[in-house]
Amino acid sequence: METHRLGKTGPMVSAIGLGCMGMSGMYGPSDRNESIATIHAAIDVGVNLLDTGDFYGMGHNEMLIGEALKGRKREDVVISVKFGALRDPAGNWSGYDSRPAAIKNFLAYTLKRLDVDYIDIYRPARLDPNVPIEETVGAIGDLIKAGYIRHVGLSEVGAETIRRAAGTHPICDLQIEYSLLSRGIEEQILPTCRELGISITAYGVLSRGLISGHWQKGQGGTTGDFRGMSPRFQDGNIDRNLALVEELRKIADAKLVSVAQIAITWVAAQGKDIVPLVGARRRDRLTEALGSRAVELSAEDMAAIERAIPKDAAAGARYPDAQLRHMDSEK
Repeated sequence: METHRLGKTGPMVSAIGLGCMGMSGMYGPSDRNESIATIHAAIDVGVNLLDTGDFYGMGHNEMLIGEALKGRKREDVVISVKFGALRDPAGNWSGYDSRPAAIKNFLAYTLKRLDVDYIDIYRPARLDPNVPIEETVGAIGDLIKAGYIRHVGLSEVGAETIRRAAGTHPICDLQIEYSLLSRGIEEQILPTCRELGISITAYGVLSRGLISGHWQKGQGGTTGDFRGMSPRFQDGNIDRNLALVEELRKIADAKLVSVAQIAITWVAAQGKDIVPLVGARRRDRLTEALGSRAVELSAEDMAAIERAIPKDAAAGARYPDAQLRHMDSEK
């Protein structure tokens, strides 16, 4: 597995990372044993970047990863954790808390659930509007000095916030959605990160399964599946978006690869400072995603992909309006 350094001072990570959120109910039910087997399979082939959030399944995801890592060498994996999202007992979202005292509390629980002594990359899930980013990053920096964290990351913040954060402490990466259907980072955010030497860990590279080539209209009706409220999966948008997928399928078929492999390869082809996170919950989907490493896209292929899914071609926003209003990256 090819590896890249995240940012100027970050860890060495595999060219593809494993996003573990979907193993804890965000996309409907998942199989615990298969999830653990998928994590094991990823590590065994050299995927060392595991991404999670302390609020995924209200701690379930961290405990799942902790179980999967039992008997494994801690240094064989790079654990990336998002913190700060607040949820109530019914599972509803109720804001973000990035105060220094709260960060210490979140981290203490994360270390216990994962059963590890340190976290490789720790990042606020979103910008807390009530706490200056300098305070948040500074608090993480203090925990680095104390030995509980190795690196600072960011998530879904805009160019100005990135600059302010980087002025406080070295930032290894920005985690943000980036795919053929979500290219908003290309205007300001990606150039800013490149100027400052900050890598991108790209989630949603398959747009939550929409451009995987496997999604069909009518899926995703399970309670708790995020796609049930995602604008791009709603009537009026889903047909237009699936039509784009069919155009992409023509390119994939001509190259004898899958639609998902084309979509993942396109993200990776945007630069070695971009690491796609694949949200595989099963070993077969992981195998398919890893197969993208063998796909080569010529200049003609890239042009054909751009014609199939032009920039801003997606129907519907990537999040509901209520969530977009609180996303610094969208301002």
